[in-house]
Amino acid sequence: MKIDGGCHCGAITYEAEVDPEKTSICHCTDCQKLTGTAFRVTVPAPEDHYRITKGTPKIYIKTGASGAKRAQAFCADCGSHLYATSVGEGPKVYGIRAGTARQREDLIPTQQKWHSSALHWLPEFQGITTVEEQ
Repeated sequence: MKIDGGCHCGAITYEAEVDPEKTSICHCTDCQKLTGTAFRVTVPAPEDHYRITKGTPKIYIKTGASGAKRAQAFCADCGSHLYATSVGEGPKVYGIRAGTARQREDLIPTQQKWHSSALHWLPEFQGITTVEEQ
């Protein structure tokens, strides 16, 4: 599926080709803190299927509890989170933040990860695979 989108202020835009069946919810505490809300919805795109068409995102390197580093890309003007990807050599997969896609209504999560960190007041999402950790 082809998608396109960008940040809230329009300074950064992108195009991608994704498999909407791979859209997922992440409940990890890093995603909660980085989004300022209860979870994050992401759809992956291989490096050769993701392209920035306008602007340049600012990159923040986050180190996870495992020691793995992730590049978190966002708009320096409006703060919209755009994607995360690995740091260093090797092929990249861009975890596109579904809310930035114009086609976000069609990116329906099929899995939730780090459910063990889900906030207790959230309703249960019916019909999707649940993974307690990753």
